[in-house]
Amino acid sequence: MSGATYAAAGVDIEAGDRAVELMKEWVAKTRRPEVLGGIGGFAGLFDASALKAYDRPLLATSTDGVGTKVAIAQRLDRHDTIGRDLVGMVVDDLVVCGAEPLFMTDYIATGKVVPEVIAGIVKGVAEGCVLAGCALVGGETAEHPGLLAPGEYDVAGAGTGVVEAGKVLGAERVREGDVLVAMASSGAHSNGYSLLRHVFFDVAGWQLDREVPEFGRTLGAELLEPTRIYSLDCLALIAALEGDGEPGVHAFSHITGGGVAANIARIIPAGLEARLDRATWTPPAVFSTVGALGGVATLELEKTLNMGVGMVAVLPAESVDPALRLLAERGLPSWVCGEVVAAAEGGSTVGGAKGGDGAASLHGDYAK
Repeated sequence: MSGATYAAAGVDIEAGDRAVELMKEWVAKTRRPEVLGGIGGFAGLFDASALKAYDRPLLATSTDGVGTKVAIAQRLDRHDTIGRDLVGMVVDDLVVCGAEPLFMTDYIATGKVVPEVIAGIVKGVAEGCVLAGCALVGGETAEHPGLLAPGEYDVAGAGTGVVEAGKVLGAERVREGDVLVAMASSGAHSNGYSLLRHVFFDVAGWQLDREVPEFGRTLGAELLEPTRIYSLDCLALIAALEGDGEPGVHAFSHITGGGVAANIARIIPAGLEARLDRATWTPPAVFSTVGALGGVATLELEKTLNMGVGMVAVLPAESVDPALRLLAERGLPSWVCGEVVAAAEGGSTVGGAKGGDGAASLHGDYAK
């Protein structure tokens, strides 16, 4: 009688090695000149000597996942886009302070390693890193039989960026009279999928292959649309609008879990309020559809989903026109959505969100 083995317990080391071989091509595409070595080591190496060019370099770090959006990828058996979502969630949290994303690592936990699936996930991560201008320097794939089913996985990632200490963006730069410029999302991004899945699947009984005229594609294609990555657009704005004195960008807000108002409130100083006008944009059909199908109130949608806004820049008034021109040249839809005013009552106001001291409010009705 033979003894127990790791393979019999559900862990296939050879499959893991095969997955690494398949992903090497995609990881190589993310290489920056500062990256040393290749994958396979115990740690990724990044040459930090470039930071000598900074007077006082500050390292920024962020970590995130993509939540229950992975369930959509698994049901559709399409795994090469979820990695782009992961990158977007991480690098666009870095760039809000003005930091250039330098490198990322990823972590994939699965019930059973299927090399082609793992390679597909990493392909998406690599493509996202290219779009963000950062390197993928390493990662980990863990097989968890008995904890996750063979077809299940979850992903997480962490990133590091750098910003000059004197150029950090944030609430301390925001002033009354500043203007809010919204940048369009590509869809639901990677937040609120528990609500989306509940309404579309449990309440409405829809299937992922259902053609939805309002979306111009299937439900599955709409829900799997990758998160838009804004880091290079934001860095381009910072560079283009930078002057000899006050920077041309005061702050950014990455619109993730909690919605537009809650995330903008995080970068507004005490005593001020970001006042947004809903009439300046029409949310994509996925948001109105989930509201109608599930009887979800507008305020509930707004505190869960991005409603068509993925990033917001806070700018002095004189920077608005050049900012809009630059974003248009880069193919990113953007518009003025509000302004920073003295704090006042009224509208659907959110204050102190996730530790912030400021407030934000939404007013009026969305454009049809």
